[in-house]
Amino acid sequence: MNLSNLQPAEGSTHNQNKRLGRGEGSGKGGTAARGHKGAKSRSGYSKKIGFEGGQMPLQRRVPKFGFTNINRKEYEGVNLDTLQLLVDNGLITDSVSMTEFVANRLATKNEIVKILGRGELKAKLKVTAHKFTATAKAAIEAAGGEAVTI
Repeated sequence: MNLSNLQPAEGSTHNQNKRLGRGEGSGKGGTAARGHKGAKSRSGYSKKIGFEGGQMPLQRRVPKFGFTNINRKEYEGVNLDTLQLLVDNGLITDSVSMTEFVANRLATKNEIVKILGRGELKAKLKVTAHKFTATAKAAIEAAGGEAVTI
C-alpha cells in the first residue's frame, strides 16, 4: 500500500451523487448538467401528469361520452351459497345481520348489503340486510327462514 492506491474502507462511504453546480472545475458547473434553455433547465420545473411534449394529450384526444349518476347506490352482493358455506363452516347458526357480514369480511360497516339468489340455502336463517332479490327472498322463506329488510 502506498499513497497512489489509498482508498476508503469497504462500506465506509455512502454518497455517490454528482455534485452539480459547484464551479467549473467540477465539470458539472455552469448549467449543472441541465443543458441550455427549455423547461427542464428551469428551477421549479415539474412535468404535468399525461404531458406528451406539447402534443395533444391522450385524455384530450379521446372523445368523452356518458355521465356518472351522483345518486347511484352501490350494493355489496352476498349470494345464498355464500351464506350456506358460512353455516357449513359453523360461523353462523340461526341469524345473519350486518355484524356477521362485517366479521366474515363479506362487507364493510358502511356498505349497503343486498342478498342475491345464486345457489341454494338449506339452513333455516333469519337474514337481516338492506335489500333482497325476489329469488333470494323466496329461497330463504322456502327453507323456513325469515328475510328482514333494514
